[in-house]
Amino acid sequence: MGKTKDGNRASSVEAHLKALEERISRIEAHLALEEEAREAPRTAAPLTGEQAEDALEFQLGQNWFAKTGIVVLALGIIFLLTFPYESLPPFFPSLVGYFLVAGIVGLSHYWRRTYDQVSRYLLGGGLLLAYFTTLRLTYFGTEPVITSTTGITALLVVVVAVNLTVAARRKSPWLIAQHLTLGYVTALIGEEPWFVFLAVTTVSVVAVGVAIRYRSRALILYSIPVAALTHFLWSINNPLLGNTIQFISSPEINLLFLLVCAAVFGAGGLLLERKEPENLAAIAIPLLNAFSAYGVFLILALGPFAAHAGSWHLAASLLFLALSVVAWVRGEHKYAPFVYAMVGYFALSVAIVTQFGFPNSFIWLCWQSVIVISTAVWFHSRLMIIANFAIFLMIFLGYLVWGGAISAVSISYGVVALLTARILNWQRNRLELKTEYMRNAYLVCALLFNPYALYHTVPSGYVSLSWLALALFYYIASRLLKNRKYRWLALLTTSLTIGYVFIVDMMGFNPTLRIISFLILGSALLAISMIYSRKRAKSAAGRG
Repeated sequence: MGKTKDGNRASSVEAHLKALEERISRIEAHLALEEEAREAPRTAAPLTGEQAEDALEFQLGQNWFAKTGIVVLALGIIFLLTFPYESLPPFFPSLVGYFLVAGIVGLSHYWRRTYDQVSRYLLGGGLLLAYFTTLRLTYFGTEPVITSTTGITALLVVVVAVNLTVAARRKSPWLIAQHLTLGYVTALIGEEPWFVFLAVTTVSVVAVGVAIRYRSRALILYSIPVAALTHFLWSINNPLLGNTIQFISSPEINLLFLLVCAAVFGAGGLLLERKEPENLAAIAIPLLNAFSAYGVFLILALGPFAAHAGSWHLAASLLFLALSVVAWVRGEHKYAPFVYAMVGYFALSVAIVTQFGFPNSFIWLCWQSVIVISTAVWFHSRLMIIANFAIFLMIFLGYLVWGGAISAVSISYGVVALLTARILNWQRNRLELKTEYMRNAYLVCALLFNPYALYHTVPSGYVSLSWLALALFYYIASRLLKNRKYRWLALLTTSLTIGYVFIVDMMGFNPTLRIISFLILGSALLAISMIYSRKRAKSAAGRG
């Protein structure tokens, strides 16, 4: 009897537990469905005409009217502060301004929950007004309160630091950009060269740091041209302070700080894009950095600081090439290495031209092409290879136009073309090139450049012999490298030689050289024919 009761009790507990387990399963399934519903992307239903009209109305009334109202209010207060108060103490306008700033910021804080949109716009206007009110202590009045440039600059630095801190806590890119701009303006107000350079660099570092912290690419894109413009304005004698526009030729260290800013923004852009795919906006950072920072650098280095332009451009070249290497080694960038490398090599070209002048620099520029191709192979960059080929052709055309008398060193162009084609063939598996077009293009350049150079450097009676020697070199290279393209170069160069002999040498005035040319060329042609006959016979025997 007792056992039966115990058995019934056990069965009852088991049934209860089973029912409880089923209920828990149903609850979990229900919660899972709710979670999936929350996580599933919701497709917004299309707005009706009336709903769209309401949305536009609220956008206009709530957002744009708030922005416009703050701008109008700020302008009114600024006009109030700049009004000449001749009968009042000089500090009175700024005192009123600080009271107004306190009231606006306090009202912004009070409305932060009920009128969030208006509150944020009020805060931006109040912070901007704080800077202008401080500026009013020295400028815009009939009599300054603070006559020392150092004193007003120190106060403005404090205001900018406080405003940037508030803007960063609000996580507002718009506010941050606004006060970064005021930081650059403060640098110009300081006037002293070292303060200007250090202030611009500091603000740039802050901009990059905030951009990385809040993942804001726009802050870097905005700060790059503003920093470059600040350097340029100082270099033309700071016309914002009413000075006459003219280049300032001292101190030359301005160029170094320009490069430092370029390095800061370049490193910031690479760090910011670490975990994001490289899209159009990401490419904009190296492009803007190159054109803004290096653009101002180029103007100044070739302008007021032209005496040491070669050394400065060599430094710029090393910087941008270092950025390209870092971007490539990180492995997350495709276009940034190309942009920085091409700017770096352009700077190196400028350094070569300023150091050696024309026409000597053309040969150095020619051999620079080999370094660029080697970098392109390392970076697996098809863009760099195509760009280098176009630049190589332009350099050769420039040499023809401005190089003066063609000398023996002009054969360097043909040698570089051959060497480049060899590098492309050697490392073809590393490249993104799917065809032989670029390699063939360099071989065509060698086919044309080498005879042209020999024609202008070898005595006229020996041109055909030198071309025949070049054809022999191509043939030997084809045997050593086991590459039929060099045999084609040998055949085509020999064909050019035949044409030259019959058109030019036959009309020559030196019978001895004419006889030698014909005898050697005829023997060479017979030898080539015999070689091809023997090769075909071996091929036929192999097939048989």
